[in-house]
Amino acid sequence: MINRDFFFFNSKKILFNGKFRQSQVDGLNAILDEWENNYSSKDDRWLAYMLATAHHETDRRIQPIEEYGKGKGRPYGKNIKMNGTRYNDTANLFYGRGFVQLTWYENYQKAGAKLGLNLIKNPEKTLELPVATKIMFLGMMEGWFTGKKLSQYFNSTTEDVYNARRIINGTDKANLIADYAYDYYSCISYTT
Repeated sequence: MINRDFFFFNSKKILFNGKFRQSQVDGLNAILDEWENNYSSKDDRWLAYMLATAHHETDRRIQPIEEYGKGKGRPYGKNIKMNGTRYNDTANLFYGRGFVQLTWYENYQKAGAKLGLNLIKNPEKTLELPVATKIMFLGMMEGWFTGKKLSQYFNSTTEDVYNARRIINGTDKANLIADYAYDYYSCISYTT
């Protein structure tokens, strides 16, 4: 089990300027719980990178959020699929939501199918903490978003914290998120 006292003491100091909101603690606990309940045998660098991704993509809120601007000026902010065709089967727009800012009709469709949810009809479900957590974990581990996955960047022979950003969004803000990942990794301890 991760030493939560150590984790929260250090992450508050290093990543949150010495102050937490309860909602941040709740979000971090949801991520740590998912890890410990289902993935604790995996590489801790995966956990650190997911925490860093959520930290960045939620603007440090560590709660599932809607994309600022709701996709305004972007194709996914209109009723357009990745291939440029229009969809008319829903009034919903598929702008960024959740811990990883899930975008595009096809990605909502894929995530919904994997989780047994209709995210095309109910995209706002991605804002629910358990759903956002599952999307982040499975999506980053299985390569749902860009085809890239955590095991490509963190394994027994590789540690590529910069290029791990390609799992979500090219190399946009890759150095910043890499720094967050190193910081989170330093907060993970199993000592009692």
